Amino acid sequence: MLKKLSEQDFSVLRGPLESGRQSPNSLTSVLVLGIFLQALCFYLTYNIAGKYTIYPKYENIKTIHMWFTGIIILLSLLFAIPFVFKKMEKLQYFLSIIMTQNFSVFFFLSPLFLLGEQDGATVESLLNLTWITLSIAGVLFIATWIRFYLLLKKGHYRAGSRSEEMRGKFETKSYIPIVIIGSTALVFLIQFVVKFGSSDLYETITLVFLPFGIFYTLIFVLPEQLVILYCKIRFKSFNFDINGYLNTESAVKNNRKVKQS
Repeated sequence: MLKKLSEQDFSVLRGPLESGRQSPNSLTSVLVLGIFLQALCFYLTYNIAGKYTIYPKYENIKTIHMWFTGIIILLSLLFAIPFVFKKMEKLQYFLSIIMTQNFSVFFFLSPLFLLGEQDGATVESLLNLTWITLSIAGVLFIATWIRFYLLLKKGHYRAGSRSEEMRGKFETKSYIPIVIIGSTALVFLIQFVVKFGSSDLYETITLVFLPFGIFYTLIFVLPEQLVILYCKIRFKSFNFDINGYLNTESAVKNNRKVKQS
């Protein structure tokens, strides 16, 4: 679908790159910090949240996730080397997406493990909650992707467009499906938490609803991350040269063409 769009249709997405927030050097810092944060999240998820859980296949999940996280950590160390990330900028950005979504796995599993420690928890109820939350995440991703594509198709991400001028403002109509999906997820979570017998409201909000909220937020931003990766693969103006500066000359020319047209 994206092949039908021109480079100008993605102009606004170049903003984080031009500002340097997603430059290879900045991503290096993020990857290095992510090494320590992933190790911490792994410890909290499996040694604290999952210590007494009855969640099924817990040990298998822990082993697989340990190897997966270990590979990400090793690759993060590799792509923190200037010689490597300057030669493979696109792979470095792809790795940053994988690392970000690995955090979503931690935030997804930790509340499930905690709920598996409640007196009213059963293996069947935990599996039902898992499938429901994953299904909602899938619907959220698809709805966000469709919304994002329609905005791109309508030219909302062109240079000088309304989306560029009102980047941080709430677009009421386009967010209605997302709000409905989020509200549905909240209702299901409340129902399951009540069934599990959790009575501590503060603990429930902090250790269950907040992690799930972060998980769905990371799913929500995934389509934009993937589109930026697509742009880096397809368009030279979305990439940096060997000195770490964005190829803005092409970007400036494209912006001028858009304004003239």
